Amino acid sequence: MKKFFSKLFDGVVNFLGKIPVFFRKVLDFWRRHKHLRRTVIALLLIALALWLFVRFWPSFSARISGVSKLWYVSRAVNYDGETFFNMGSDELYTDDTDPYADRTTGKDDKPEGDLPTVEPSLLAEPGPEDFTVTWFGHSTVLLQMSGKNILFDPVFTDLASPVPLIGSHRYSDLVWEVEDLPHIDYVIVTHDHYDHLDMGSIKALKDKTDFFIVPLGIENDLKKWDIPAEQILTMAWWEEEDLGGGLTLVCTPAEHYSGRNIIDKNMTLWAGYLLMNDTLKVFESGDTGFGEHFEEIRRRYGEVDLALVDCAQYSTRWHNVHMFPEEAVEAAKILGADTVMPIHWGAFSLSDHAWDDPPHRLTQYAADQGLRSLTPKLGETVTWQDRARYTEAWWEEIG
Repeated sequence: MKKFFSKLFDGVVNFLGKIPVFFRKVLDFWRRHKHLRRTVIALLLIALALWLFVRFWPSFSARISGVSKLWYVSRAVNYDGETFFNMGSDELYTDDTDPYADRTTGKDDKPEGDLPTVEPSLLAEPGPEDFTVTWFGHSTVLLQMSGKNILFDPVFTDLASPVPLIGSHRYSDLVWEVEDLPHIDYVIVTHDHYDHLDMGSIKALKDKTDFFIVPLGIENDLKKWDIPAEQILTMAWWEEEDLGGGLTLVCTPAEHYSGRNIIDKNMTLWAGYLLMNDTLKVFESGDTGFGEHFEEIRRRYGEVDLALVDCAQYSTRWHNVHMFPEEAVEAAKILGADTVMPIHWGAFSLSDHAWDDPPHRLTQYAADQGLRSLTPKLGETVTWQDRARYTEAWWEEIG
């Protein structure tokens, strides 16, 4: 045994003695190969610049503390301590088939002409029984309900992107800017993708909004953008919030994903929402694939009156996270909705289907299934008692 340790000791000493020689050889090699040296230094600088960009660019996700993660674990059934997950499949890319196979209109992914716009006609002082819907394109919707102004996914920008010039440009006109909006009681965000959570719009809304309601994790982004903590309410799936005036908000599951850069996938929650008062139930799906969560929402809360459903930016390649229009109608049927309204279209092209495939397919299938479709023009304010008037297929006249 003594002999063994003696040999081991001699071997270690011999190895340590060779280290300076090794480093001298590496240094000599480094000095002799000037081009390699420059390449390595350049790659290291690029890697450092990329890290600094991802870490500190203001519109990217904020860091989440260990304390926050413990808090999420205590509240969210779909959080594993690091990331959130779907109750169905977490597989994003599912199929490589022809993305054009499901096209029905044959138009381009952006319209050739201008989309019609209407000046919003909001109620100056909505009463407890009033209900209006105003669509600003994509998923930005302003509801007046139970005397409250409630704004979903405010994106009042021409570009859905973290950086200027690069990304998806809006193909329709902005009807209003943030400054044109009335006082907002609640801004509600469904998830953190750039076509739903826009830093500039959130910051502009700070002084005219009472509260921002976001799924778990997104509160860190809002704080990073100087929204005071006392203005932020966070929600996990199935949690309820009393909004006052007899109005209740339920955070509901969705089948989607989150992320604002290359290293933060699913670190914040995604969701849909249900608004309820004594006379009306309104469902906003958020971005979602078709799933069993619709049946569970119906089981827990009963039939809804209006379903605003994600029915666009779909593809056979990411079918798990975006519904086809026919599936959006099926979801509305499962929820017991009397009326279905297509959202997530009319502003940004994030897939390769024809720009008007979503409303065309949804309204046709809804008619076949005996559901009323609500298809207001951009900015058009729908009053609930007159909803039968807002069913025009206005997109058919645009190339």
